[in-house]
Amino acid sequence: MELHLALVIGGLYGASVYLMLRRSLVKLIFGLALLGHASNLLILSMGKVSRGHPPLIPQSETALISPYSDPLPQALILTAIVIGFGVQAFAIILVRKVYKAVGTDDLDRINTTDT
Repeated sequence: MELHLALVIGGLYGASVYLMLRRSLVKLIFGLALLGHASNLLILSMGKVSRGHPPLIPQSETALISPYSDPLPQALILTAIVIGFGVQAFAIILVRKVYKAVGTDDLDRINTTDT
């Protein structure tokens, strides 16, 4: 299962880099979204999130009883999802404004305009 997840993460990173290297701003946004999803999956796989008891110490104990799930990777992923959504929304609005001003989403034409 870990091999499958590693292949999926690698495929997502590869597809995101491929899309970000294209000349279209829309493909750049999709590449950034895929990069965020790949990073979230990488954090999830490295955190070894598994089914277990919640990370709460019972009143009769002084330490956590194994197995327990680590909440830190889940909190990091949730934070990354929220930040990624905000960045993607800002980028979409920015691309829309650029397209209205210049009339194209091709990065080479945007660099060569004299407006």
